[in-house]
Amino acid sequence: MTPSRMLITTMAAALALTLPGASRAQPAPLKAEVIHWWTAGGESAAVKTLADAYRAAGGTWVDTAIALGEQARAVAINRIVGGNPPTAAQFNTSKQFLDVVEQGLLNNVDAVAQRDGWDKFLPETVLNVIRVKGHYYAAPVDIHMPAWIWTSKAAFKKAGIAADPRSMDELFAALDKLRAAGLVPLAHGGQTWQDNIVFTAVLANQGGRELYLKVLRDRDPKAILGEPFKQVLLSFKRLQGYVDKGSPGRNWNDATAMLISGKAGVQFMGDWAKGEFALARQEPGRDYGCIAGFGPASPYIIQGDVFVFPKTDKPDALKAQQLLASVITAPAAQVAFSQRKGSIPIRTDVDASKLDACAQQGLAIMKDKSRQLGNGEVYLSPDQNGALSDVLTAYWNRNIPVEKVQKDILAALREGG
Repeated sequence: MTPSRMLITTMAAALALTLPGASRAQPAPLKAEVIHWWTAGGESAAVKTLADAYRAAGGTWVDTAIALGEQARAVAINRIVGGNPPTAAQFNTSKQFLDVVEQGLLNNVDAVAQRDGWDKFLPETVLNVIRVKGHYYAAPVDIHMPAWIWTSKAAFKKAGIAADPRSMDELFAALDKLRAAGLVPLAHGGQTWQDNIVFTAVLANQGGRELYLKVLRDRDPKAILGEPFKQVLLSFKRLQGYVDKGSPGRNWNDATAMLISGKAGVQFMGDWAKGEFALARQEPGRDYGCIAGFGPASPYIIQGDVFVFPKTDKPDALKAQQLLASVITAPAAQVAFSQRKGSIPIRTDVDASKLDACAQQGLAIMKDKSRQLGNGEVYLSPDQNGALSDVLTAYWNRNIPVEKVQKDILAALREGG
């Protein structure tokens, strides 16, 4: 038995003996049905590590994978309301599950959070989401950064580009060279959430921390209607001119595949894209480049996934929820998951030597708390975020004056605020 497996097994046994109603007799495996939307190749490989860790701790993992986040969340909520809840369900590290908490439909995992010391290793941005009125209603699984910029070494070599861009101007120059070489400059899936990722990356890199917070957190009219934000929107729209005709409706992993094959040069996508590169046996630095930001002034946007635990009073289900919360946040499980998912661990007390160069870049940046910012869903309600995304996608796909877009964004961010 490996040291990590032994640690998890010992931890599970200790937990079982402390839970209400547990006996010292050999317990039956604790069944945990988990609803999630990790269906792409790299994602499936990653979730298997969590299932393996839970089984190693003596549990039985029942996998319910549902494509697309919105669909998976809808199924989970319908089952919770309908009285047939799963043991756990995936949500993003955002306000997505706040309504479910307020309606009293989730169990907290305070006992696990307090025993394992979550407050000591979780970033404040994550704690502020999972901790509601002093109670812990979600177990964080990973930290993702949605605004990474990925480059294909093969495409860059064909286009005569010697190095990854270090500014927006250099990025546009690289895109022009890629187009001149007959390649697709920007691999993009024309879906609303992917348009939003491109916007987030441009706002973070061109606008910087101050403008990012003024627009998304403060919803400051002066900032939203001002010249610097106008220039961010113009750069965002300019990028649309570099996508191919097959972009509308394309899945994100299919866009990543265009970089893997060398057909396209650049993609804006979260670090879950690394799971696809890894599945294709490509390595950072050799086959692809990863850019977390254009210099130390660029904020590192924290996004991620959590598991929430639907309300139940069944003793075995409660034990399964607490065991699952403890297993997925343990150091060994965190590293194994991050290696395949492309994320970075939620905790800093892990052996990062097994993580790739991009992940280590992210972990290094995370040490500077001044660069840590939440993604839009942390600062905006689901209604506000949806309204903003609708404005951005309309602007991406149609010829709309930028001044009107600024006013539309101001109106969108005022809704539900």
